[in-house]
Amino acid sequence: MVQALFFDVFGTVVDWRTSVARELAQFGARHGIDRDWEAMADHWRGLYQPAMERIRSGSRGYVKLDTLHRENLDSTLDTYGIGEVAEGVRDGLSRAWHRLDPWPDSAPGLTRLRTRYLLAPVSNGNISLMVQLARHGGLPWDTVLGSEIAQDYKPKPAVYLASAAALSLAPQDCMMVAAHNDDLFAARASGLKTGFVARPVEHGAAQTTDLAPESDWDVIADDFLDLAEKLGA
Repeated sequence: MVQALFFDVFGTVVDWRTSVARELAQFGARHGIDRDWEAMADHWRGLYQPAMERIRSGSRGYVKLDTLHRENLDSTLDTYGIGEVAEGVRDGLSRAWHRLDPWPDSAPGLTRLRTRYLLAPVSNGNISLMVQLARHGGLPWDTVLGSEIAQDYKPKPAVYLASAAALSLAPQDCMMVAAHNDDLFAARASGLKTGFVARPVEHGAAQTTDLAPESDWDVIADDFLDLAEKLGA
């Protein structure tokens, strides 16, 4: 019997691309800069996995995702020929990842699911980032789990197992919910149940990945409200 639902956040719960592109455009308007802001958001996000891989591989000690986002912003600004940006402005822009809007079904769906299950983000985002996203988007988590408590990054098994252990639950008592098949393959290999919710425009209208489930996940839903219906909440 599943007792806790764990959620991937970036892309699954929140629309990072639209939100980050909006923040970049606002930054550009304030500073008289014009760029392809959606492409810039994609580039910034594209540095995410390589930065974490250096930690997963052991070539760098664990640092919070906020640190990686800040470093990756510097690289992105350089790539797009945007220099002479004050450190304080860069710091504020990096916190765009704390202000991501949820998908329309996220908060109402989570609210329904919380009537029956414990809810927690199991994200590569650090705790303070997850708390700010929850306050920004009205996300009703019971607690915040994930990379910071494991001192590692998904899809390493330690992240899923440490999250279950933090609630004194066995892995099979927890379900990982994600819009990314690779996250679910890793969670299932660690003993968790799995739930797939497609987010077909996470990467924009031309998205080609994660449009459909790639395995027989325990639950497959159209959105969080459909997930609540299928899980009896």
